[in-house]
Order: sequence, then structure tokens, then C-alpha cells
Amino acid sequence: MTNAQDGVRLAELVAALSLATDLGLGQPQQHIIRQTVIALRMAELEGLSDDERAAIFYVSLLAWVGCVADAHEMGKWFGDDMALRADSYLVDLTGLPMMRFMIGHVASGSSPVRRLTMIGRFLAGGSKEVERSMASHCETSGDLSLRLGLGPEVRDPLQQAFERWDGKGSPARLAGGEIARIMRIVHVANDVEALHRIGGVDAAVEMLQSRRGTEFDPELVDRFCANAGELLGSLDEVDGWDTLIGGHRALGRELHGEELDMALEAFADYADVKSPFTLGHSRGVAQLASAAATSVGLPNDDVVLVRRAALVHDVGTIGVSAGILAKPGRLTEAERERIRTHPYLTARTFSKPPALAAIGQLAALHHERMDGSGYPSGLGADGLPMSARIIAAADVYHALLEPRPHRAALAPDEARRVLATEVTEGRLDGDAVRVVLDTAGHRLRGPAGHPGGLSAREVEVLVLFCRGLTKKAIAHELTISAKTVSAHLEHVYAKLGVRSRGAAAMFAMRHGLIAVGEAVD
Repeated sequence: MTNAQDGVRLAELVAALSLATDLGLGQPQQHIIRQTVIALRMAELEGLSDDERAAIFYVSLLAWVGCVADAHEMGKWFGDDMALRADSYLVDLTGLPMMRFMIGHVASGSSPVRRLTMIGRFLAGGSKEVERSMASHCETSGDLSLRLGLGPEVRDPLQQAFERWDGKGSPARLAGGEIARIMRIVHVANDVEALHRIGGVDAAVEMLQSRRGTEFDPELVDRFCANAGELLGSLDEVDGWDTLIGGHRALGRELHGEELDMALEAFADYADVKSPFTLGHSRGVAQLASAAATSVGLPNDDVVLVRRAALVHDVGTIGVSAGILAKPGRLTEAERERIRTHPYLTARTFSKPPALAAIGQLAALHHERMDGSGYPSGLGADGLPMSARIIAAADVYHALLEPRPHRAALAPDEARRVLATEVTEGRLDGDAVRVVLDTAGHRLRGPAGHPGGLSAREVEVLVLFCRGLTKKAIAHELTISAKTVSAHLEHVYAKLGVRSRGAAAMFAMRHGLIAVGEAVD
């Protein structure tokens, strides 16, 4: 079993967050990580100090994290906010070129009549609204950096993400040397990574030279172009994560316990802010699921893992366009398929290091169903531990209490009836639903959610016993006597009608108390 208390370095956590930001930008994963590799190479060429390099590491990884804060507004005007951001790398966004670019994307995918209507509204005031929304982007990035324990040396440059060398940026219209050198480097590295990926070194250099003195610091452009081969060398051949994280082991403290929980709460808020319909959803699911996991008797490490996985379970929705998330009508097949990818995208975001991977793997199961009808993997009951079943039930229940574009929020009793139907039709686990509803305040008749009529303590003893711990080790783990452990096991065997640990382990797996693939002696 992966220890839920394992620490995660802040550098790794922020790098993982950048993988989610890539989704919101419509870029392939590790775009921002490769951008940061370029920025650090530039920082070395510029002779920046160790402290400045540490700051540029975090500024680069967090510079575009606020893209979710204005996603709803962007989606209102442009439909697919991710496509808009992806195409923006190809244009020097100022003056008439910027206006042509924006108008070209207004109401993208809509009928000609709707497009003309929306273009008129955009010209009448929408462009100003879009510009104001960029300020929320900067505020979100700065706020997140402070919540992660980073100082003003990171927060202050993040407020300048949309400034330009020529003073035609926003929100403060800073110009030239008024923009922090760190951010000027990140500006160059960001566009260079995208153009280099599309057209190689020549395309990156051509883009820089065309925006020299307008978007970018001319001296930085000149030095970059003079050293482009070195700065971009082998970029296509390296693993960005390993190069970035492996090469900067001194970066960032390690987060444990409550510090890690607080950081993941920030991630939860970050994911939920993309749509006004999901504000507070991830925190609510985490609170409900962790309380239910405690009530059903899961070991403490599993309860911690449930809470953390529930906090980040919807991070993958950052990879779904705001237009889809806000659509009130019936989704097309392509739109439904895009939504069905979000658990997979969550797992990909939290794929490294191992402590985050354990969180991501559990989080990715929240739309799997007992009868195999869920997504993205179509797993059935045998592949779903009780921790995943609880998160799934908590996610459905909490979502039903919230409004969505296609429906109003349901009353608690209506939500309870929906969950009961899900159990009857074989999609959600009955024990998980029972304990979630009980935790949510629905006083139900019948078992309190413990499989086989086991008590919470008996479930805890059973799980540890099945995981291979001796009676003495279980006693030490639970701070009880070995004699008490023996008594609990006798009761477990009697209630389950089994006579061996193997049979008890089969029961535990069948009822989701042991994850498939977990070692059982």
C-alpha cells in the first residue's frame, strides 16, 4: 500500500499543476515544463543569481495557471476557450491584428446569424470585458502562489503575465524595464516553446525577430537569437519533467500532512473555478467522502488518500472547454467524449512522483461504475476498492445538490432517491451509498454501511490482516492488544462464515476493502 503520508516536494507539486494548465491552454502536456527549461537556460545565459533562478522556476510554472479563472468569460464569447488560447501563440496580440484575431474566434462553431450577433456585442463592449478578465487571471496566479507558500519574488512578477515591452499590454500598461526581468524571460520562453514545437528553431527565431521591441525585450531577443541553437538544443529529445525536476533537486521544500492537504485544497479550488456551476464542488466531495470513509472503518492512511483524491478528482476538467461545461442543451457525441476524458487527464496530471500518482490513480476512478458502464476504463466491481466506491457516491450526491447548465439543483431527498436508483440498477455500491447518505444526514434503516455486518473496528482489523500484517503488528498499528485483535478476527470469521485469511481476503476484495493488485499474503 502506498503511504498516504508520503511527502511531496513543492517543486514537483507545482510542476504537476502546470500539466493541468497545459490542458487549459490547449497545449500538449509538458508545454509549460519545456518552457521552464528554456527560461532557466536563458536565466543562466543572463547570469541570474541562484535566488532569481529559483524564482523564475516557479514564475514560469505558474504564469498561466490563472487561465481557468477567466475560462467562463472566454467561453461565453469564443465558445472554445482552449482553441482560442492555442491559436494565440501565432499572433502578435496588439492593435488591429489582435482585434482581427478575436473577431475571428467570436462564437466559434455557431451559426452565421449567431456569429454576427455576438460580433456586434463584442465590438460594443465585449472586448473590454475580455481585457478585464485577464486581470482575474493574474490575481488567481498570484493568490495561488501565496497559498503554496511562495513569496513576493514570485507573486509580483505573476501580476505582469500580460504586460508587453511596448506598454500595450495589461492590466497596468507597464513598459520596458518596468516589467520584471524574470517575467520578460518567461514571455520569450513561452512563445518560443510553442513555435519551436510547431516549426523548429527557424520558426522560433523568426517569431522573436518579428516581435522584437513590441511584445518582447529587444536585448533578450538579440541574445536568444544569437544563442538559439544552444538554448533549444536537444529540447525535442529530453523528458521535460526529468530534466526540470531531476536537474533542480534543491528547489522547494517538501510538503507533508496538513501542508500537503492545504496545497491540494488550492488545486481543488483551481479546478472548480473554471465553471460557476462547480464552485466548491471538490471541497464538498472531499469532506463528504473522507467522513464516509472514516465511518465505514477504512484505515487512516486510506481515509487521507480518499480526501486527497476527492480534492483533485475534477482537475482533468481543465482540459474540457468552457463552452462545453456551460452548454445548457444536449451535448454532441464529440462533446460527451471530451468530458469522458477528464478522469484520465486527472491521472495524467498526477502521474509523478509516486505519492501524487497514488492520489491521481484513485481520483481517476470516480466515474467508474460497479456494472462496468462507467468511464474512462469501464472497470467493474472487481476493479473498484471501497475508497473509489465512496468517492463515486459522494461525487454523484454532491453534484446533484448543485445547479448545472441543464438543470436546477436537486433537494437532498431527491438526490437520495437518485442514488437509491443507481444502486438498484447496479451502478453504485449499496454500502458506499448507504454510508455517504448517512454521513450527509439521511438517517437510513438497515446496516450503517459496513459490509457483512462488521463493525468499523472489525473492518479496520480485517483490512490490515488481509494486507499481511501479523496480529502483533495490527495491535501496534491500532494501539490495542494482540488479544483484542484475536477477538476481533474471531468475530470477523464468524460474521463472514469463513475459516481462512484467504477467504476473508476474497470477501474484502469483493466488497472493495482491498484494491485489486494490492499485495495480500
